[in-house]
Amino acid sequence: MSRFADTLYAVAITLWVGALWAIGYISAPTLFEYVVDRSFAGVLAGRQFAIVAWVGIICAVYALIYQFFREGLGAFRLLAFWLIVLMLVLTLIGHFGVTPVIERLRPELARDVMASVVRSRFATWHGIASVLWLIQSVLGVGLVSLLIRR
Repeated sequence: MSRFADTLYAVAITLWVGALWAIGYISAPTLFEYVVDRSFAGVLAGRQFAIVAWVGIICAVYALIYQFFREGLGAFRLLAFWLIVLMLVLTLIGHFGVTPVIERLRPELARDVMASVVRSRFATWHGIASVLWLIQSVLGVGLVSLLIRR
């Protein structure tokens, strides 16, 4: 592989994992702490999460292609390959499965009708999204550690 492809792989992994940690554990909590309107903070955080999802999808696709060009079918034997696949699957589930449910529930939170039921559903789905994010973040640390040892 070329040095450029190797460097781009390292940058892609670093960008993806760094974005997961920066947005999930620094930016989003800061928004909810300092933006008075929690609904607006949620919209801003949601937009950032969507951007990170697309960054992750693009970085994962490149990383998987890189692995195949570098290792051929031997890529299937690499822990890094499976970490990337798992992180990508979690990203896709979160972005295309969980986030749309949260976005549908968000406007209902503003209404008073059945607010406790909607709030409970919203909290459940938000919790699922948070767990998916946490798992991705931890897997990302593992992926970066493999990158460092390379």
